[in-house]
Amino acid sequence: MTIHRLLIANRGEIALRIIRTCQKMGIKTVLAASDADMVSVPAQLANQVVNIGPPSSLQSYLNIDKVVQAAVQCSADAIHPGYGFLSENAGLASACEKAGILFIGPTINQLNAIGDKLKARDNAVAACLPIVPGGPVSDTNSAETLASDIGFPVLVKAVGGGGGRGMQIVHDATSLASTLSLAQAEAENAFNDKRLYLETYVTSGRHVEVQILGDGNTVIHLGTRDCSIQRRYQKLVEEAPAPELSTALRDAMETAAVDFGKHLAYRGAGTVEFLVDTNKETFYFLEMNARIQVEHPVTEAITGLDLVAQQIRIAEGRPLGINQEDVTFHGHAIECRLNAEDCSNDFLPCPGTITQAIFPAGPGIRIDTHIESGSIVPPYYDSLLGKLIVWGEDRQEAVKQLQSTLARCQIEGVASNVMLHRAILNEPAFVKGGVDTGFLPSHLAAGDWKLEAKNG
Repeated sequence: MTIHRLLIANRGEIALRIIRTCQKMGIKTVLAASDADMVSVPAQLANQVVNIGPPSSLQSYLNIDKVVQAAVQCSADAIHPGYGFLSENAGLASACEKAGILFIGPTINQLNAIGDKLKARDNAVAACLPIVPGGPVSDTNSAETLASDIGFPVLVKAVGGGGGRGMQIVHDATSLASTLSLAQAEAENAFNDKRLYLETYVTSGRHVEVQILGDGNTVIHLGTRDCSIQRRYQKLVEEAPAPELSTALRDAMETAAVDFGKHLAYRGAGTVEFLVDTNKETFYFLEMNARIQVEHPVTEAITGLDLVAQQIRIAEGRPLGINQEDVTFHGHAIECRLNAEDCSNDFLPCPGTITQAIFPAGPGIRIDTHIESGSIVPPYYDSLLGKLIVWGEDRQEAVKQLQSTLARCQIEGVASNVMLHRAILNEPAFVKGGVDTGFLPSHLAAGDWKLEAKNG
């Protein structure tokens, strides 16, 4: 089937990103927008806009009936869910199937197999991938027994979790019961699923992921990304390829990711995420994201592939048309997530009106953003303003490029985290490469950097 009209069930920079690829492919776009986004930049550039309800996500972007009804109303052939919201929701995929609309993503069975983190762990074991020691817990007694077996510290995680919600570190048995209670309440509130599981907490770990593509028959990888610069388990800086990895470790992770995709007969773009134990020079399967990732541009920068276009072609039923030997890697790319948040006030989200947005341009610089002067940053959604991506012939060149670009980046009208990124990029450990997930929390806790509320 050839897609002629596509409904985008998302907002912000990813909506604009999808629109631009569709324009290149000759596909007309319809933006499903809430009241808060009807005059946004993506709404101005889409061929058509359909209002799907009030600003509240529950009444708009997370409402499957409204999204599918909008697609039917505008005679869309397909729905692209972007990332977040309904992007990994098997219910949306099922509703699309019933309405005769293509879902840009994996199959319903695949979404069910990896959307539940316990099922994903089981599938990883079946595919012979190493997993972090741990398992499900139903109450304090079972948690105490498991924690005793695998050893403290442990990480409490929500089965339906994402974005760090429902995750808590427990260093000893005295705080286990109270932490379980808090994590369970947060998980039930955030995901309507109070199930929890425990894992060994790796004290010096790196978050490294592998991008894969599959058409249901063939699965290939597009290399590694490092996403270890995180605050409260939220990624802030990502780069490709992951630096300071041995060839053997890199090859093993890429092979494991492809093996996992083959086990699932995976269809679409997906990311297999691993935890690298830097002390033991080994890795463990964490989870798989069955969608386009926020950090996909760094992979595009080093491979020259358009991942959104690949998603669309796969959904149309076309074979990949790319063999593993066709994938070549050139240079190094780094991405910074630019958020509307006050770094001087515990990173409080800062909605408001953008009075000025200046993003440097030039060779090796890409900006994925939905804001411009006069844009409104609503209080209802994620605070992501955009992503600054740079490319260099090697990592050293990419770091220098990003340092220079950040120095000239200006966002006014709302507080942003540009100053934080400047601090990170000038830290010697980051410049060297290969920092672990404790890098950012330790610097913030120590107050090593002076972070202003606004950037001028």
